[in-house]
Amino acid sequence: MVTFFESSLDTISVHHVGNQSQEEIYALSTQPLELKDDIIPNLLMQYFLKPFEKTNEVYHLIHSSGNLALNEIHHFATQAFDDKEKFHEASEQIAKHLYKTTTHPNIKGGELYVVYFNQVQIEGNPLDAIGIFKSENKETYLKVYPDKGGFQVDYEQDAININKLDKGVLIFNIEKENGYKVVVVDKTNSGQETAVYWKDNFLQLRIRNDSFNQTNNTLGIYKNFVTEKLDDQFEMSKADKIDLLNRSMKYFKEKDEFNMDEFSNEVIGNPEAIESFKNFKNQYEQEFDSPIADNFVISDNAVKKQARVYKSVLKLDKNFHIYIHGDKELIEKGFDDGRSMNYYKVYFKEEA
Repeated sequence: MVTFFESSLDTISVHHVGNQSQEEIYALSTQPLELKDDIIPNLLMQYFLKPFEKTNEVYHLIHSSGNLALNEIHHFATQAFDDKEKFHEASEQIAKHLYKTTTHPNIKGGELYVVYFNQVQIEGNPLDAIGIFKSENKETYLKVYPDKGGFQVDYEQDAININKLDKGVLIFNIEKENGYKVVVVDKTNSGQETAVYWKDNFLQLRIRNDSFNQTNNTLGIYKNFVTEKLDDQFEMSKADKIDLLNRSMKYFKEKDEFNMDEFSNEVIGNPEAIESFKNFKNQYEQEFDSPIADNFVISDNAVKKQARVYKSVLKLDKNFHIYIHGDKELIEKGFDDGRSMNYYKVYFKEEA
């Protein structure tokens, strides 16, 4: 999704933002950081941009009032894109805005980096981008060096691991009127209280309703429907549920486009269950204000993401796990009166 092999770091400003609820302060630098050699910029590029290589979700900036001009990050990013001479001034305002939204006592203070990048690619399009990054967690590093015919060991406390970006966002200079294209990383969400402040309070983001999001949401909704909703209306064994999940994953892996009626007939089959699924999907769309089209191009990346959480394992007490990948007709469930226990009978041709 995001690549940076032709990118360069243009300007970087560094500030410190504490937690105002803990009576910590913020500290602003007076000018952008001066980079004296090529090593530090290259390390910073890896630290800031590499975590975005595997991001698929694309967001855009919004405001709860519907007036995009009231979104602070959109305003400051536009200021920097329109006039690079105002970049540092914009970075200071971004730091102040983050300080205002850092109100929960569990949020850690840390360094804030605001960076102007050239030629970062998103969806194959090289664009200027503004990156906003926060480092909250520090580590201790050992250093071993030669000394007097042997070696000495030293250490450095409160150092930053360049392989562990805590929080970051890239705002691309495109689609300004729609809130820009935005990708985000947040690796430090430790609880529900602090999970909202970066994406919701500081940035104010909404995910773009593209093929990745449509595919991801549809598979997620269907999984929840099968595992949570079907029991309210139908008596189904766990093997039957796994079969429904396997059939849906097979559909998404084999098809290039999703069609609601085709999917419903091929995968669900039962008219009452089909109607129940469509109602379940409509409830999700209304609750999260995220409409899903009845026809869309299937995203392979979204299918791969959901395949990791689709379960095909039938767990039987603590003794057995049965992996169901194919024909459900080859497994039968029964009850043994003598033992007063359930059982499964599995048919196969040969052992592997």
